[in-house]
Amino acid sequence: MPLLACVVLGSVSLAGAAETVLFNGGRAFEDLKRIVAFGPRPSGSPALAETRQYILQQLRRAGLEAEEDKFVAATPAGSLPMSNLIVKLPGTRPQVIIIGGHYETKRFAQFRFVGANDGGSSAALLLEMARVLRQRKNTFTIWLVFFDGEEALVEWSPSDGLYGSRHLAARLTADGRLGRVRAMILVDMIGDARLDVQRDLNSTPWLSDLAFDIAQRLGYARFFSGTASAFQDDHLPFVNAGVPAVDLIDFDYGPGGSYWHTPADTVDKCSPASLTIVGRVVMALLDALEKSPHLH
Repeated sequence: MPLLACVVLGSVSLAGAAETVLFNGGRAFEDLKRIVAFGPRPSGSPALAETRQYILQQLRRAGLEAEEDKFVAATPAGSLPMSNLIVKLPGTRPQVIIIGGHYETKRFAQFRFVGANDGGSSAALLLEMARVLRQRKNTFTIWLVFFDGEEALVEWSPSDGLYGSRHLAARLTADGRLGRVRAMILVDMIGDARLDVQRDLNSTPWLSDLAFDIAQRLGYARFFSGTASAFQDDHLPFVNAGVPAVDLIDFDYGPGGSYWHTPADTVDKCSPASLTIVGRVVMALLDALEKSPHLH
């Protein structure tokens, strides 16, 4: 996703939330390694199909099933079959909070791109989130969404990229279910061993503030910097449709961002500690949203 603007913002303190210690970043890191072992995983590839089967297998082991949201995307490279995976965890209320991230990698012909951080980390975090939330008493109904087609096939544009999220937002709008979605939390590139989550200017301000305040409350302020940028990511179709959303993303990957979309995006550049930090912030954010006046 392209970088559009940079400014500096501060943050303020906010009381945090419970149920953060259950998230196991080490277990998520094992998932990350297994996913990367499938190799490059662009949309429509056999390797992504294998990755999808691994995700479904791990979900079944956790006692969960996923809906395969299959569709055919019209791309500059031709029509391409894609599939989002949606895990629905019932709550005491029918209103939905979506926690999402993409699980495919960008297609490169000139080098081998395994996308440990960019694609692997978000999928791994969602798998561990599924295990944790399966054991939690949830107030809102929670959907965990593994998005296909986040990356552009040729060159980033409003019509090339965000295929899975654009498809799901349009589908929910068409069938009337979008009104049930109260908030969206997106994770992307959050496995970086030198974690630095930036503020996203395209996120809903109050929800972004809440996430960063919680990170500070949990002692993770140094991993959630004051630098802010505008990101084009899988939250945008939902923001544009009126759903409050926040993108938790570490775009500062490698010196000067030098690992992003290069062969250097490998497992050794990622860390279970970073997955733990982001996982705990997401869990605490979920707890805060269940009590937030913004959603009641």
